Parts: sequence; structure tokens; C-alpha cells
Amino acid sequence: MPEIVKKELLNKGKIAGFLLGLFLLANLYMKVNLIEILSGFPAFVQFFLSRFLPPDFSTLASVLPAVADTVLFALFATYISTILSLVCGLLISKRTCPLAGVRLAIRAVISFLRNVPVLIWASLLVYAFGVGEIVGLIALIFATLGFLARSYSDSINEIDQGKLDALKSVGATSGQMIVHGLFPMFVPALINWTLYSFEINIRASAILGMVGAGGIGVLIQTSIRLFKYHQACAIIILVVMIVLATEFVTNKIRSHVR
Repeated sequence: MPEIVKKELLNKGKIAGFLLGLFLLANLYMKVNLIEILSGFPAFVQFFLSRFLPPDFSTLASVLPAVADTVLFALFATYISTILSLVCGLLISKRTCPLAGVRLAIRAVISFLRNVPVLIWASLLVYAFGVGEIVGLIALIFATLGFLARSYSDSINEIDQGKLDALKSVGATSGQMIVHGLFPMFVPALINWTLYSFEINIRASAILGMVGAGGIGVLIQTSIRLFKYHQACAIIILVVMIVLATEFVTNKIRSHVR
């Protein structure tokens, strides 16, 4: 066996051993009993099959307004976040903002927004604004702003500098380089990241209701608390269908963008 192959296998073995060690240490620290988990799984399946099936779609008409709220939350939050993130992304990128102090300050704010999960934002905002739809909307905007601004700035930094230099060599101003050089190359990444963010927001807006932030999640939580498991199952199926439909539409749009 060649020496280079032996070294590669040895390195892979070290990485696998390190990951296995971390897994075992995590199990010991958390006192996870895999046997108990596996033995309890059949009971969970039996509980789900007996309590949640068949789904009860008799109240579907009353659920549709909450479905509309969920989709509109995600749409509006993505729309607002895209505008704010585009501005922040331009201010973070070295290609478009030469002021290091501004870049550092904006990046610090964006990093903070990105590293706080959306459910924590919703939980905090519930105490500030009370239970309601505005909480879910603001939480989605904060979380999406942190994600998109970083993604936009990274995409801008990856743009081929040669084309921008070519525009500069013929006397283009900084604004002209951004409008005629940077943006045309950035638009595909802008659309792809925005659509991906919209998919995430559809899922997140359905979950935010669990912490009182409005949307269809409130109906799922209420149905489970009232032991109306068949209705809860119908609502969950509806959420899955919405997510799948969203993914189908966004994938179609992406295929045309590429």
C-alpha cells in the first residue's frame, strides 16, 4: 500500500476515533440509555397510531385563516429582512464598504442576531409585547436578518474581482461598479438565499405558535392540550403539505434562476 494512502487512512481513523470518543463522552455525561429509548419507541408508535389516527379534517375550514397567517408571516418577514439584509450585507462586505469600523460594528450586530435562535427571540418578545402575531413577525425578522445579511456579504465577497477591475480600468465610479458589475453577478445568489430563507420561515412560523407567537402553531398546541389529537394530526398534515408545496415552488424558481 502506498505511503500516502496509509497516511490518509490513518488521518481518517484518527478523526473517526475522535468523533466516536466525543459521542461516548456525551452519552456518559447525559446518562443516555439507548436501550430505554429503543424499548420505549414501540409504545410511542402505538400511542401515535391509536390517538392521532385517523386525522380529523372536519374543522379544516376554521384552520385556514391561521394557515394564511402563517404563510403571510413568513412572506412579510422575508420581504422586510431581504431589504434590511441587503443594506447590511453591502456594509459588511469589503468589496462595497471600505470603512473598517462600520463593517465591524454592523457585523457584530448581525452576528448577535444570527446566534440567537428564533424561538428564544419569540420567548423574549412575548414578555415585551404579549401574546400575538406581532411577536412572531418580529422574531422572524430578527432571525432572518442575521442569516441573510451574513449570506449576502459572503456571496458578495465571492464575486470575481476581475470583472470589477475591468470596469474600474475604463473609468467606472464605485456606484457604477456596484450597479453594473457587482449586482448582476450577485442577483442569482440573492434570489437563492432569499428563497431558502422563505422556506425556513414557513417552518419557523408554524413552530412559533408553540410559544404564543401566533400562527398555526397555536392551533396545534391548543388541540394537543385539549387532547384533540385527531384534529392536531390533521393540522400537522396540513403544515407538512404547506412546507412541501413551498419547497416545490421555490425549487422551480431556482431552476429558472440558474
